[in-house]
Amino acid sequence: MKADLIQPDWPAPANVHALSTTRKGGVSTGAYASLNLGEHVGDFPQAVATNRAELQHSLQGAMPRWLSQVHGVRVAQDGGTSHAPADAAVTARHDVACAIMTADCLPVIFCDRQGTRVAAAHAGWRGLSAGVLEATLEAMGTTDVLAWMGPAIGPQAYEVGDEVRRAFVTHSGEAAKAFTAGRSEGKWWCDLYMLARQRLEAAGVQSIHGGGLCTFTDAERFFSFRRDGQCGRMATVIWLG
Repeated sequence: MKADLIQPDWPAPANVHALSTTRKGGVSTGAYASLNLGEHVGDFPQAVATNRAELQHSLQGAMPRWLSQVHGVRVAQDGGTSHAPADAAVTARHDVACAIMTADCLPVIFCDRQGTRVAAAHAGWRGLSAGVLEATLEAMGTTDVLAWMGPAIGPQAYEVGDEVRRAFVTHSGEAAKAFTAGRSEGKWWCDLYMLARQRLEAAGVQSIHGGGLCTFTDAERFFSFRRDGQCGRMATVIWLG
């Protein structure tokens, strides 16, 4: 099966290339069916290697650097090194692809308007609250960038506790708009896309795209840790051509 790839709809320079994978198009089976790209989730290593080789065919010679994501704010330079503990990466090199793996968390990619630098960030609620997007912009050296938000758990499916809402509202009262009352007291439906957009706009980013693809509700197309527990990982990748 050919990989089902999502091409970002954003006005990036012609030499900036990006994609998000779905769960379709690989060789993994069971809970990992079929294009699982995560080595750390219990899948057969050979299946993951085959899936990553399939992805490589779409990257025009750029090599992805697979980070060890820890829900923090560290940004790796030059795409990072294999298994580097970081949740974002930036590069100006043409032989390196910045890659982020997700299965509900929000992937955000960036490019400057001149097409000279690209970046990718892993924005789960902890990293988003702690400032991973702002740290990525700082590493890029400019806020005059384009941003695109990839598939993530949607606001109709992501229920969180008071501590999550408090973490964002304490930083900015505007964040309260991203939370609506949940199914019980102390629970809230959380809109990660809105929270990311607020943070990006506050940092000075004016060109923000994407959003709206829910990993939880589309089981045929996406992995979701919140929905399934044991599952594979998708990737959002950006590189310079």
